[in-house]
Amino acid sequence: MNKNILHMDLDTFFVSCERLIDSRLQKRPILVGGTGDRGVVSACSYETRKFGVHSGMSMKVARRLCPEAVVIRGNASVYSKYSHQVTDIIKEKVPVFEKASIDEFYADLTGMDHFFGSYKYASELRTSIIKETGLPISFGLSANKIVSKVATGEAKPNNKLRIDQGFEKAFLAPLSIKKIPSVGNKTYQILRNLGIDKISVIQQMPVEMLTSVLGVNGRTIWKRALGIDNPPLIPFHERKSISMERTFWKDTIDMHKLRTTIFAMAESLAYQLRKGNKLAACVSVKIRYSDFNTYSKQIQIPYSSADHVIIPRVLELFEKLYQRRLLIRLVGVKLSNLVTGNYQINLFDDTEEMLSLYNAMDKIKNRYGEHSIQKASALGAKTIGGTQNPFNGEPPIVLAHRRQ
Repeated sequence: MNKNILHMDLDTFFVSCERLIDSRLQKRPILVGGTGDRGVVSACSYETRKFGVHSGMSMKVARRLCPEAVVIRGNASVYSKYSHQVTDIIKEKVPVFEKASIDEFYADLTGMDHFFGSYKYASELRTSIIKETGLPISFGLSANKIVSKVATGEAKPNNKLRIDQGFEKAFLAPLSIKKIPSVGNKTYQILRNLGIDKISVIQQMPVEMLTSVLGVNGRTIWKRALGIDNPPLIPFHERKSISMERTFWKDTIDMHKLRTTIFAMAESLAYQLRKGNKLAACVSVKIRYSDFNTYSKQIQIPYSSADHVIIPRVLELFEKLYQRRLLIRLVGVKLSNLVTGNYQINLFDDTEEMLSLYNAMDKIKNRYGEHSIQKASALGAKTIGGTQNPFNGEPPIVLAHRRQ
């Protein structure tokens, strides 16, 4: 049976979410990411790309290249909400799918041609997502994940492309080698130094020549250039951890600032657990010093989503972990071993007033936003959300970038 693998990608996802929230941003150049000099562009609108701006670029450089751009710090909770909406639509309509990141999906439509037509079904799925969420989305459809992903890139913005079986090689041939998934900057430079610029050149090479230069990765690139690489689709499953990190604009040793930031991140993650009906059984803290050495420590806890259980453990881990007395560049908090469930009352420690307080605070946050109400100990860390998963590359509940 011929395979039909669908790849779907939400176009400039963070930018599209911001435009849904504020229609005045339509057709304007937009940069989303860290707003300080050390910030990085997490997403940019198509209007900025003609100036040479791209994701992963220093925000300082991007603003210099495109000074008229609107700079937005971004909101992880908002992006997570829209990602979940799209996921729910796909989950309802497709039996087997993979969520590769917050804005990228694969689905196996093999066999659909006997009943409905894979391309027609994919088109109707795309229409449903656009209609129900308002987000633009592109797709590629082919016999394997690699060709479908490349096809999606060629279909953008907000379009679709089908590559029929047997035409994979012809489709890939005229494209730049940059289009091959797994060809990063370093590999690209190596290939360009060999005079290789188009995929068609690789298609004409013996695989032994490429492996002699690139090793095992050379065989993978050769197969992908021919459109015959067929990695498996990994069925979607609920994430097992959520995390949050902050990279400081300036390395710091300010203990009040560090504790406040850690406290605020732990409070935010505990709220995310309760909002998603999740409980965590493991808490970990990460520190990256100014010399880029990174250390982490974790502890097991009874399943919980309560602030008064999680926050003290996080602060305790930080005190044990921070021993070098060097300037700190980054701190992070992670809650893992997640399971579905609601907070269980501790008959010995919890009070009715405490549980009522949690309930009241969560209702306010659900209605007016996560940062509409915070504990006093967290008020010094107003920008903690800025480097949550969407901006540090890890895919979420939050967001989180890569699959757990």
